[in-house]
Amino acid sequence: MTERLASCACGHLAIQCAGEPRKVSMCHCTDCQRRTGSLFSIAAFFDRDAVTLVRGMTQSFVRDSITGKRVAFHFCPDCGSSVFWEPERMPHLIGVAVGAFADPGFPMPEQAVFVSEKHDWLDLPEGMEAWPVLPPASMPRE
Repeated sequence: MTERLASCACGHLAIQCAGEPRKVSMCHCTDCQRRTGSLFSIAAFFDRDAVTLVRGMTQSFVRDSITGKRVAFHFCPDCGSSVFWEPERMPHLIGVAVGAFADPGFPMPEQAVFVSEKHDWLDLPEGMEAWPVLPPASMPRE
């Protein structure tokens, strides 16, 4: 089974993710733009029981999402890197910042969401599934 380590910039906070992600998604919403300081975020969603905190403590920031459900973002209290989050609308999953894996071979996103808020000059990879807001159905629990 594949195991991947995701960590913050200073290395004080780390989580272990077992297996392959259920989905890898690129989000262009302005909330993600502000959270990351970039044009988009890329998240790998893993089953909750596949993610283990292996080092450090987290601070969290909780906000409402566009769906009205809350999202708890967990970041390193030392360097401020956002490493993972818990989306209330998908309680069986944990979102992990793909950049926290620091792995250029990590699988590319399968979809882009909130492309209605994407910067006009940014082109998506050819053939990538793109949604103006969210897909019609969220990821089912399996």
